[in-house]
Amino acid sequence: MAVRDRCISKNGSSGPDIEAPAPPSVTSATKCRSTLVAPGNCLNRYAITNRGRELVRGIAIGTGVSAGTICKAGSLQEARACPDGCMLVCSDTGPDWLPVLEWAHAVVTEHGTRTSHTAIACRELGIPAILNAGKAMTELRDGDAVTVSCAEGDEGFVYEGFADVQVTEVKPNSLPVTRTRIMLNLANPAAASRWSCLPADGIGLARMEFLIRNLVGVHPMALLHPEQVTDKAEHRRILELTAGWPDPGTYFTETLAYGIARLAASQYPKPVTIRTSDFKTNEHVKLIGGRAFEPPEANPMLGWRGASRYYSAGFRGAFALECEAIRIARDDIGMDNLRIMIPFCRTPEEADKVLDELAKNGLTRGDRDLAVYMTAEVPANIELAEEFSQRFDGFSIGTNDLTQLTFGVDRDSERLSELFNDHHEAIKRMIARLIETAHQHGREVGLCGQAPSDHPEFAAFLVNCGIDFLSVSPDSFLKVKEQVALAESAEAAHD
Repeated sequence: MAVRDRCISKNGSSGPDIEAPAPPSVTSATKCRSTLVAPGNCLNRYAITNRGRELVRGIAIGTGVSAGTICKAGSLQEARACPDGCMLVCSDTGPDWLPVLEWAHAVVTEHGTRTSHTAIACRELGIPAILNAGKAMTELRDGDAVTVSCAEGDEGFVYEGFADVQVTEVKPNSLPVTRTRIMLNLANPAAASRWSCLPADGIGLARMEFLIRNLVGVHPMALLHPEQVTDKAEHRRILELTAGWPDPGTYFTETLAYGIARLAASQYPKPVTIRTSDFKTNEHVKLIGGRAFEPPEANPMLGWRGASRYYSAGFRGAFALECEAIRIARDDIGMDNLRIMIPFCRTPEEADKVLDELAKNGLTRGDRDLAVYMTAEVPANIELAEEFSQRFDGFSIGTNDLTQLTFGVDRDSERLSELFNDHHEAIKRMIARLIETAHQHGREVGLCGQAPSDHPEFAAFLVNCGIDFLSVSPDSFLKVKEQVALAESAEAAHD
């Protein structure tokens, strides 16, 4: 790869620099732009007083507070015209809104859940967000000064005017040491440097689909077969993006490899787990050129996703590109702290096929200490934990999918949100059984999700079961670290 930018090294150390691909296709890391975050420290507590009249309320995402003027946007085009540092108000956002979210100080939407794209993106960016906030588009007025508060529990509030906010800095070295490792869910290379000050134990979940969508933007099969893209505008856009590259596939692999390496460098030498892509068909089709390669599905959540894609004739070539990007980041750039996680693997037989595809593409489990994990999010993963333990190095519980498949509740349904209980007794029993079985076979188990942050008693349950690691959004790190420390202390006292 040509040397274009040598500004990033392993966690700021004197280790080998990461060489950016040419032409450059990602921007350098951005700072957190919340006006109320204390500079130089990403561990803060907030207290709000002298608040104005409550205007709207909804689901709080994050724990921060921000103040500024409202900019309402009825579409992405309108959002792009909003000034930097605004309080962005809209009906909802999608994956293509990320550049807009990066420049907002806070986000308020009329729709959305704790597991929606808006929630995930804002957590990683450190932006306070209030979702499902009723009639925010009609109740809030353009240009008005407001305070957006997510520092008051599960509910977030928009207050009239500028409230008084107290920010208390927490020093990283003051946090308790825990047996249970606390890792981060992080897939935005631009945000990685912001959170490197957290004393985390690595990245437990970096979603490949976020990297592909935000850095590449094109369906990988469209890069391999651009002649099949019949939409002239999309075909022209592919030519523009790949101009100057040896071939479209290299554009994909080197751009993606650089993004993966930036994430790995932010935590080096601590482990960074890259989860291979888990696009659903209704998400994949939104990538440039995607319509030519994605079949219509009545229920994409239960369709062609995760592991089932990697060995199929219609996607095997695309998975090979993903593998090559990981291999470049790990072997050529030197980020040997990378490990792989396979999502939505339904059966042991499917696992064998995926491991074979990995090996064919230069990623053999165990070779140069390469660890391969799997997500435990299908009930069959729990029932067949012994068989899966013979094929993978560990498990990471995905509570969102495990919950929706256990109860038959669509995780994105606002109407059924009260039935979506990711810490229900049924889920807890499955988790306890998985941990017991996995430990019997020398495999570790972690959990990626917000439940330990939202429910302290659930965090204590996981600790008592012997969970090996928790991976949480950066804004939840402090809270979960302290809850786990309390649970471990109580457990020790009981013993």
